[in-house]
Amino acid sequence: MSATRAEICVVACAEAWRGDGEILASPIGLVPMIGARLARATFEPDLMLTDGEAYLGQGTWAIGEKPPVIEGWMPFRFAFDVLWSGRRHVMMGPSQIDRYGNANISAIGDHRRPKVQLLGVRGAPGNTVNHPTSYWVPRHAHRSFVETVDMVSGVGYDRAAAAGPEASRFHHLRRVVSNLGVFDFDTPDHRMRLVSTHPGVTVEEVTAATAFELVVPNDVPETRQPTDAELDLIRTVIDPTDLRSAEVS
Repeated sequence: MSATRAEICVVACAEAWRGDGEILASPIGLVPMIGARLARATFEPDLMLTDGEAYLGQGTWAIGEKPPVIEGWMPFRFAFDVLWSGRRHVMMGPSQIDRYGNANISAIGDHRRPKVQLLGVRGAPGNTVNHPTSYWVPRHAHRSFVETVDMVSGVGYDRAAAAGPEASRFHHLRRVVSNLGVFDFDTPDHRMRLVSTHPGVTVEEVTAATAFELVVPNDVPETRQPTDAELDLIRTVIDPTDLRSAEVS
């Protein structure tokens, strides 16, 4: 079966949780949510997933529906215990991200008089200094991959290091997935590195859409295609109404 760009992105998001084991996966956004459910249904069966409200769900269920089986109670206040213990991996959706992974979900422009008011800082600082954090950016462009974020909500590697061990000890930015490719920070100075380009996307297209200089290896592979079994899960079980296609440009 041939995969769409949205389905490639779903699998790339799912891969961010590979190897995590029994932790709470917290996907924020439609494509990350499909990805987390796909990961749990295939290669990471020990992941814990909530219904988005107050319960841990068992099995695999469709977007917009409730889990078929409730396996635990997870009210919002319990999330802080999981967060502080490091037993969580969140995937957030920044409006801006820079070369060191500083992320902005708060406001665009001068913070004293912003052009655009966004969500606010929310839990981004605590997430980024306490447990693994990944990011999903559905529209890769100069306005999202920026030279300098207008407001630091999620802490990047440079600021975590400058703040000392209290901020850097558990700081781990795992992956960034966009509609063009996959990125990480596994470089000596923790600058963002291009890991793979999605099928049909060139390295030149990725670098042209990025406002800062990426670390680009000599050989950049393609993001892996979903298997037929994964495509079947995405299309018939997790997202049968194809909501995913509306999120990926």
